[in-house]
Amino acid sequence: MKIAFIGTYPPRQCGIGTFTQNLVKAIVSNTESKNMSNHAMVIAINENGNRYEYPPEVRYTIRQNHQRDYIEAAKFINYSDAEVCILEHEFGIFGGDDGVYILPLLHRLEVPLIATFHTVLKDPSYTQRSIVEEIGKKAARIVVMSKRAVDFLADIYHIPREMIMLIEHGVPEFNNISHLAARQKHGLNGKKVLMTFGLLSRNKGIETVIHALPAVVKKHPELLYIILGATHPNVLKHSGEEYRNYLRRLVKNLGLEKHVYFINEFATESNLFEYLYATDIYITPYLSEAQITSGTLSYAIGAGCAIVSTPYWHAQELLNNGRGRLFDFKNSRELSDILIELLGVPKKLESIRQKAFEYGEKIRWPKIGKQYLYLAEFVSDNWEKQEEPEKQPIDIRMLPSYNLEHVRRLTDDTGIVQHAKYGIPNLKEGYCVDDNSRALLMTLMAYRQNKDREALNLMPIYLSFIHYMQREDGNFRNFLSFNRQYLDECGSEDSFGRTIWALGYLLRFPPNDAFRQIGRDIFFKSVQHFERIQSIRGAANTIIGICYYLKETQNDEGMMNILKKLVDIIVTKYKENHSEHWKWFEDVMTYDNAVIPLALLSSYEITGDTGVLKIVLESAEFLESKTMSADYFIPVGNKGWLKKGQAMPEYDQQSVDVMAMILLYYQLFQVMKKSEYIEKMFKCYLWFLGENSLRLPLFDHETRGCCDGLESQGVNRNQGAESTLAYWISHLAVLAAHEKEHLYLKK
Repeated sequence: MKIAFIGTYPPRQCGIGTFTQNLVKAIVSNTESKNMSNHAMVIAINENGNRYEYPPEVRYTIRQNHQRDYIEAAKFINYSDAEVCILEHEFGIFGGDDGVYILPLLHRLEVPLIATFHTVLKDPSYTQRSIVEEIGKKAARIVVMSKRAVDFLADIYHIPREMIMLIEHGVPEFNNISHLAARQKHGLNGKKVLMTFGLLSRNKGIETVIHALPAVVKKHPELLYIILGATHPNVLKHSGEEYRNYLRRLVKNLGLEKHVYFINEFATESNLFEYLYATDIYITPYLSEAQITSGTLSYAIGAGCAIVSTPYWHAQELLNNGRGRLFDFKNSRELSDILIELLGVPKKLESIRQKAFEYGEKIRWPKIGKQYLYLAEFVSDNWEKQEEPEKQPIDIRMLPSYNLEHVRRLTDDTGIVQHAKYGIPNLKEGYCVDDNSRALLMTLMAYRQNKDREALNLMPIYLSFIHYMQREDGNFRNFLSFNRQYLDECGSEDSFGRTIWALGYLLRFPPNDAFRQIGRDIFFKSVQHFERIQSIRGAANTIIGICYYLKETQNDEGMMNILKKLVDIIVTKYKENHSEHWKWFEDVMTYDNAVIPLALLSSYEITGDTGVLKIVLESAEFLESKTMSADYFIPVGNKGWLKKGQAMPEYDQQSVDVMAMILLYYQLFQVMKKSEYIEKMFKCYLWFLGENSLRLPLFDHETRGCCDGLESQGVNRNQGAESTLAYWISHLAVLAAHEKEHLYLKK
């Protein structure tokens, strides 16, 4: 069996890298050939700009913040002879927000995946939770190193317990030199030695130990506290040696210069174990309980050290049954008392050392490697390559339950607020007609489909806002400050068109006559501006509103003439710009693209013009070829847009583009009566739920809002009106389509 390993790797100085290397060697040591190249290949993660002289088993490198490298690495693994992939997961070693770049790689793997979680958070952020849950869906098995981590994955991240394996952190197997010999080698004879090791950062809590030392030194003047380890590279990059210098000043202020010794180096394992064998008491004084795994603690157990630690999660488990002593976080006085007690009673110290050593023998790397090898063999034997899934009927139960909680949160007595900071309305940005028109459309759809009283109660707020923003000449302002001051004299043609779309829908499906009458007043006051529209999207949005109106009032010849003129604007653009390989209305695809063929399709329903239908089908197919080529929907990225003859930018992806595509497919289904459009519609909808380029959901199940977009680094966590309304309009459209498809198939 050959296994692909993904993680950091020496000579990069990183705890995960050391773990990965030890695991590789341990697994290979349990094979018959003991040949590294036969059984292991490593995909190593590099920090930006750093290069290393890797050993031969490193076959591929990924630059941490280059997303394309992750995609190419997946191809490399798939084309290799690897039968299983083992991922060493830690949020900070991969690119993107919380390491999200690893998800597209994992999604493309064609071999079974085992994921080892080095961190499992009790209170994850939105992105952290999403990443862990997505890995949980992809992995054949997940490995953790503590019982508490098993509980967290099951209870917080809802990963089935049968998918989670507990394999403890391995420790090297060195020849056990005596306590006396180790002390003699490092010049520690006659000393009572305390030690802490690991990459230095403020969360290590070393100051707690230093504050505890004066009382201990009074009883044991021969005491020496060794702090072994270089400063963490990330700390060094952002803060330099600020923490180490703080500790040095603290040592000087407390008069402990002869009792504290700093060794500023990334210790080799052999050197580290010599220091551990020379140590009387090993201390981990971490400041927070939220550490699910500690490699340094495992190493100290493996060396048979007497350990005193704060009660972080891993320490609570590993030091159970008399294998160590615990003291409270930041409690220097309690630590002093424990150290004085243990140093004064050698039998207690020796009892702890013996129990730790006995336990450490069980977690030597060869034994841990054998467990991983057995797991890899089991996973390989029981994994079937995922074939192209058969098309399944849409399971409507996959949709989140309908809930306007976040819409209500964004709405006050003026209208719906444009933007949000995360899930909280950002009142500084005020309101706009664009979003209030979308909100009116969404509430009209909701009331029409399920007679939702909450939607009916919100509707007058949005309609009143539109009325307030209409100028005397019938046009609309767009922006209004929180204190109700107009911020522009006249809105864009886009915002005008979206308002007409909502008003047209209102005239077609009014909840009562009062709404119909005020809708007519606003709509017809604006009609004089219809023929002045010149922009293609302004025309498209307006056409959709006019078509809703004409479906209700079919004998309005004047409006029919306006409709044809607006359609001509779009058709002319198509004839000017389309070619054999570019069947589009402009020489660039920008935003809200699907709304253009959607508008023409709406006009076809009114006019029956087959020439227009031909353009709809050609342009829709072309748009689909650019956005639906993967097994998930990729809207045209707003970061550059798709220019004729150039590659499509993948980010930033916007919710309104997804909504427009969903509405286009819904309309195509209604006109063409082909179920394939429902399938494509649902594929687009799943973009909101995580079937996208980064495998991250944009719909937030906690707030019931939708994140503002998918960016190259991750999800834009702000949940403004545009994205949230785009989601709920899409949600309602999918529900309506499902019902109509069911009726169609029955016929």
